[in-house]
Amino acid sequence: MLGFLRHRRRPRLMGTPLPDAWWAIIDRRVPMIRTMSPDDRAKLAGFVQVLLAEKSFEGCGGLEITDEIRVTIAAQAALPLLGLASPAFYPSLKTILVYPAAYSSRSPHRNPDGSVSEGFRARLGESWHRGPVVLSWADVVRGGADEDDGRNVVLHEFAHQLDSEDGSVNGAPPLPSAARYREWARVLGHEYAELIDDLHRGHGTLLDPYGSTNPPEFFAVATELFFERPRAMRERYPELYDQLAEFYGQDPAGRGDGTGSSAR
Repeated sequence: MLGFLRHRRRPRLMGTPLPDAWWAIIDRRVPMIRTMSPDDRAKLAGFVQVLLAEKSFEGCGGLEITDEIRVTIAAQAALPLLGLASPAFYPSLKTILVYPAAYSSRSPHRNPDGSVSEGFRARLGESWHRGPVVLSWADVVRGGADEDDGRNVVLHEFAHQLDSEDGSVNGAPPLPSAARYREWARVLGHEYAELIDDLHRGHGTLLDPYGSTNPPEFFAVATELFFERPRAMRERYPELYDQLAEFYGQDPAGRGDGTGSSAR
């Protein structure tokens, strides 16, 4: 029943304009959104309204949640959804936890002898399957403000949420056919192996080296680059760019140059 009521409410939310004060926050904190077309901005505004209505934001480490925090995160989380045919709005996500800055969490570590131990490590963000997204506010601000560094913790963690929508976190989000899964595996598998090889050889990489950790991290890192440095990605990794463009239904590299729009 709750899901039914939520779906009935979404059209009303998507038709509700954002207050001018919220647009001022978005344009200040996420400058890449300023270059979007009026239609895309209107669509994004509706998606922001849905996310703000359906997700709970909780401050951690003494952080008090404000509209600025909620709207800045929601705007970046809405961006990957703009071109999806039937966005589910991160259905397993209920809560977004926000720390003031990088925080420590317990995580497993593989030792040189193959054993596994647990310890604390600094984190900028986390995404839990059927659990919360955790973010460092300082890094949310940093990632949104610099659209040319290819780093965006919100895009990264919400890519993991998309990855998990088919029930597993394996580096492949829900795709429409077996043929698409095969092509996805071919292209992303090749680029993942190339990234690992480049790093072993000491070569510089456009993709964040963290993407070599495993296929889910590769997809999340590739998503950051796709939205933040799309033209550089299209030039360096054309097949990878095309796979992400087809999945996200967006062509951010064509935004502003007459060859495309952000959402299609």
